[in-house]
Amino acid sequence: MPATSPEYVKTSTAAAITLGFQPGSFHRDARLTGLNLLLTYNEPCAGRCAYCGLSGNRLPDAEPTFIRVDWPVYALDAILKEVRRDPRGLERVCVGMPTHRRSWDDLLKVVNRWHRESDLLISALLTPTACRGRDFFELRAAGADMVGIAIDCATPELFERYRGRGVKGPHRWEEYWEGVSRAVTVFGRGRVGIHLIVGLGETEAEMIQTIQRAQDMGVRTHLFSFFPETGTILARRRQPPLGQYRRVQLARYIINEGLGRAEDMTFNDAGQVMDFGMDITPLVKAGEAFRTSGCPGKDGRTVACNRPYGNERPSQAIRNFPFAPEPGDIRAVERQLRQGLKGAVAHAG
Repeated sequence: MPATSPEYVKTSTAAAITLGFQPGSFHRDARLTGLNLLLTYNEPCAGRCAYCGLSGNRLPDAEPTFIRVDWPVYALDAILKEVRRDPRGLERVCVGMPTHRRSWDDLLKVVNRWHRESDLLISALLTPTACRGRDFFELRAAGADMVGIAIDCATPELFERYRGRGVKGPHRWEEYWEGVSRAVTVFGRGRVGIHLIVGLGETEAEMIQTIQRAQDMGVRTHLFSFFPETGTILARRRQPPLGQYRRVQLARYIINEGLGRAEDMTFNDAGQVMDFGMDITPLVKAGEAFRTSGCPGKDGRTVACNRPYGNERPSQAIRNFPFAPEPGDIRAVERQLRQGLKGAVAHAG
């Protein structure tokens, strides 16, 4: 019998290590608090996204990675049994769906099992293309308390180029934002998040304006840094400079925490942030802005989906800190915020 969903799911390498299914340890003793699962099928994802490890147009002999790491397949029974035996500090499970004809129905089944058989909070990572005509109230009734939607690209032009007609893919910008709006209607403001990937060709201004658009809808942004997946169309694209990523991280934090707005910030001709509209010194010193952004844990605030080293190799500079940055990390961030700027950033401390 094929190892497909809903009986089987993929899980990240970090989750496999945490559950004891694989040997390994985390750089700097990071601890995984969010269990990431992904529905799996014999057919490839119907999406053809230019940067994604699940893409239907990825080279067939490429290393099978997604968000930088392997995603081994395990029986859902085995994962649930292990979590019930010892939750290992896990607070939330996120069930993701590829674009597949069965993925909505299987998502409901997997979410419902977690709701009935564990006390972890449950997020569902939706693909609006695969949710056409589906009732999001079904998902809430199954047990999900939060929803994520991976818009990824900051502008409609980049979305079309890398996810839509530019790669002969099925996804449409307007449909994804409509999915976000539907999710907010069902789950409520503050219960929906979007994924955005820095480094696909957008300016800092364009990314920050999209973060503000989501915030105005009652939607938080879960920020990723582009990482090239082998065998994809963008396999040779470089990661965004650290300076660019740090400035967007800080702007996201300011917007999502209600401390300021995109229109309060000023940008140079290259679209880089020159002034955040406030004194950022205490925010930089605190370091919270540079931690992983994602769905919260049981306290309702601390991020549970902390994805250790999902944006970089452990040997590289940490882009999303899965733990509180230490004083040395903060000093490095202070330098990085100024990197690559055409001019001097204001209020940098």
